[in-house]
Amino acid sequence: MIYWVLKKIFLGPVLKVLFRPWTKGLDNLPLDGPAVLASNHLSFSDSIFMPLMVPRPVVFLAKSDYFTGRGIKGRLTAAFFKLTNQLPMDRSGGAASANSLQTGVEVLNGGGLLGIYPEGTRSPDGRLYRGKVGVAKLVLTANVPVIPVAMIGTDKVQPIGRRIPSIRRLGVIFGEPMDFSRYQGMADDRFVQRSVTDEIMYELMRLSGQEYVDSYASTIKDKLAADKSAKPAAAKDAKVAAVRIEPQDTIAPGTVTVIGTKKATAEAAVETPAEAATVEPGQGTMPDAGTDATPDAGTSTP
Repeated sequence: MIYWVLKKIFLGPVLKVLFRPWTKGLDNLPLDGPAVLASNHLSFSDSIFMPLMVPRPVVFLAKSDYFTGRGIKGRLTAAFFKLTNQLPMDRSGGAASANSLQTGVEVLNGGGLLGIYPEGTRSPDGRLYRGKVGVAKLVLTANVPVIPVAMIGTDKVQPIGRRIPSIRRLGVIFGEPMDFSRYQGMADDRFVQRSVTDEIMYELMRLSGQEYVDSYASTIKDKLAADKSAKPAAAKDAKVAAVRIEPQDTIAPGTVTVIGTKKATAEAAVETPAEAATVEPGQGTMPDAGTDATPDAGTSTP
């Protein structure tokens, strides 16, 4: 009930006026019956605008962290996700992830539309990343069609880290249904799971026009985070390792020093003021630094 109130009365009409979202391929959506809506993931806004443009209610499997936040912000976020038909998805693997997928299967068995992001997380740079096989497990277990969905421009509306979205137009493209019934009964086959997932990702790449990267987005994010944290440490180490030349304690005026000589050698080369002032009769003095010892050209000596 609250889902429809937000979509039809409060939130939906305002968003459509402000962002003027366009759609393509709406006729590819089934009028009834179960289906998986597999979408690329560019922004937090994807979970708002895609269900907004679908006539039927969409249940999303969303990151479980959105439901466990603390403080006022965390509670508001959790409330929003629950009110907009989104279910927590545990991505830690093992039994926890399997239970989350089973929740999605139950939605499909009940004839609903289930939205999922095969990449598992938002793209860090606007490119399309390798899909995780959870989407294949869902599709093969429930034996339902897949509707590929390409979100266009949501990364410009609300990039990662931006809380308040920019007002600009965006789009949603719904591709033709994909049938994987030929793999029925092979839901646990890892090769089949990868084949189905890659086929879905290829269609998302074709619809969205994104560059495809054969790596998991989560891996790239971890690497970027590690590089970011390593930069301050590297800068600190470089500062500590910087060479500092300590000044000599006492150097007589006019003494020539050589960097790298031992302190004892340098001290031995320094004359005392009394020795520097004593000049033997008939003995010349050393010319100043930068003065040519040879008489000027054209000058005769006595």
